[in-house]
Amino acid sequence: MPIPEPTPEQVEAVASVLRGRSWVALTGAGLSTDSGIPDYRGPDSRPTNPIQYRDFIGHADARRRYWFRSMMGFRSFGTAHPNRGHQALAALGVPIITQNVDRLHAEAGSGEVVDLHGLINRVICLDCGTLSSRATLQTRLEQANPDVTGRIPAGAAELRPDGDADIEDPDDFVVPPCSVCGGILKPDVVFFGESVPKPRVDEAYRLVDGADALVVAGSSLTVMSGLRFARHAARHGKPLVIINHGPTRADDLADVRIDAGTSPTLVALAAAL
Repeated sequence: MPIPEPTPEQVEAVASVLRGRSWVALTGAGLSTDSGIPDYRGPDSRPTNPIQYRDFIGHADARRRYWFRSMMGFRSFGTAHPNRGHQALAALGVPIITQNVDRLHAEAGSGEVVDLHGLINRVICLDCGTLSSRATLQTRLEQANPDVTGRIPAGAAELRPDGDADIEDPDDFVVPPCSVCGGILKPDVVFFGESVPKPRVDEAYRLVDGADALVVAGSSLTVMSGLRFARHAARHGKPLVIINHGPTRADDLADVRIDAGTSPTLVALAAAL
């Protein structure tokens, strides 16, 4: 089913709220779908079962399964580029709080970005804390598993928004250890069941408190990590705008609610402002 385009009246309704006000954008996976990265909970999303933090930490087979799927997904995910929505927000120069891990806001040129859930292009060692490049690990994964071939096209249903792929893994897949201490490697992202680091949460609240309004773009606000900022803004009397295809958990709090494509709405909003 086609995603609806925003009407001029809807765009003007948002613009009228934001004119003369400073604002911050809270973005979710719906903003990156036009870059070929699927979302978890949109109306057309495929059901999935993302890895849980406790499983990754506690089970070697879960880590093997994750890194196989991540290696396959990264072959497409790692080549994703910012779309018109990312570029529109960068052009508007607004601060960003994002639930996405795809680093596309920074690539688009946004200067102030809080990556709530981390960044998929970094890897952390759970034993020594060393941060390293996900691209470097991809090379190590490919070299350790030369018989694993194939590519999942960008936009395919198997790709997940956190950079892995929903496909079966081979039992003999090899996961390289940390090159510094031989410890366990994990993507530097917040898994389901894991808490967002407090400094990131505090920084996000600082941005909301320092702005006159909050615009939610491309998030269903299903998880509390994003919903709390919408509730916080509403509780403090700040106008709340929601742009998302499909319902969100904060629809009843919104001053303006648009059910339309996120990227075209942001592009039209940038032109209106």
